[in-house]
Amino acid sequence: MSTYQRLCLGEREELSRGLARGQSLRAIAVRLGRHVSTLSREVRRNAPCTGWYRAAVAESRTRYRRRHGVRWRLEREPRLRDFVLAGLRRYCSPEQIAQELKRTYPDDPSMRISHEAIYTYLYVLPRGSLRKELLAYLRQHHKRRRPRSHGVDRRGQIPEMLSIEERPAAVAERSVPGHWEGDLLVGRRNQSAVGTLVERTTRTLILVPLKARDAESVRKAFARELKTLPRQMKLSMTYDRGKEMAEHKLFTRETKMRVYFAHPQSPWERGTNENTNGLLRQFFPKSTEFKQITRRQIKRVQHLMNGRPRRVLDWRTPYEVFNQLLR
Repeated sequence: MSTYQRLCLGEREELSRGLARGQSLRAIAVRLGRHVSTLSREVRRNAPCTGWYRAAVAESRTRYRRRHGVRWRLEREPRLRDFVLAGLRRYCSPEQIAQELKRTYPDDPSMRISHEAIYTYLYVLPRGSLRKELLAYLRQHHKRRRPRSHGVDRRGQIPEMLSIEERPAAVAERSVPGHWEGDLLVGRRNQSAVGTLVERTTRTLILVPLKARDAESVRKAFARELKTLPRQMKLSMTYDRGKEMAEHKLFTRETKMRVYFAHPQSPWERGTNENTNGLLRQFFPKSTEFKQITRRQIKRVQHLMNGRPRRVLDWRTPYEVFNQLLR
């Protein structure tokens, strides 16, 4: 028997559009691959009075219920709560804790919680010493949850984007090397940046010196750095929705690498790259003027990062794993 999964924002939007066009719940359910009773409950739950279903309203109501329900759950289940708090005190991120729960208790569904639910719990705690202590363990010491766009990209749309939902399953499973995550590490006052490319399987890092942050400059610089890689190590790249990747179609033509775009405001979908950017701040703090950093200095940091033993690689270095795959 398959496990029930809540509707995502995209499914809610499709449901809303279908109802607005006068389609039946059964027809919409077939298109979404959902049971009609699932959609019926969704409409009853989120449009009980007006009968007029709206995806944004339903998403907001669902997030509110999750936000106020998770705190009670962690308070009701002390074993789960103790595991989460112990992980935070070891400076593990909520995402690492959620994954560790799956590995430690593979057959115990009561010991499951998402990383977003852990964040929610932390930010709904009452002010006091516990809240202050736990928030201090997070890498970003924000005192409140940063505003979420709820799946809406406020920066406009990049034409002809390939969504991360279209990305092959092998990419998410990290079973095949050659799939990269990309981003910019921005310097002081957002005036300069360096490109960061991380291979998902080997954690190999390529730092890309940039003369400018416009789409043409970024596309040419990224393509030039990737040109030296073997063909089997140039399969795809997952990027956020920064406008510097607006020329992704031309980039794909030049490199033969497809570019998949993560959902808006969803950095965990490019978690390897986000984690690497955090580590790079040791060398390039936010006050860095990248225009004053030479290519040689940038590549020295790249060499240091790729020569570090990594726990996720069984204490081998990215260089070792990458070169082993090419033999």
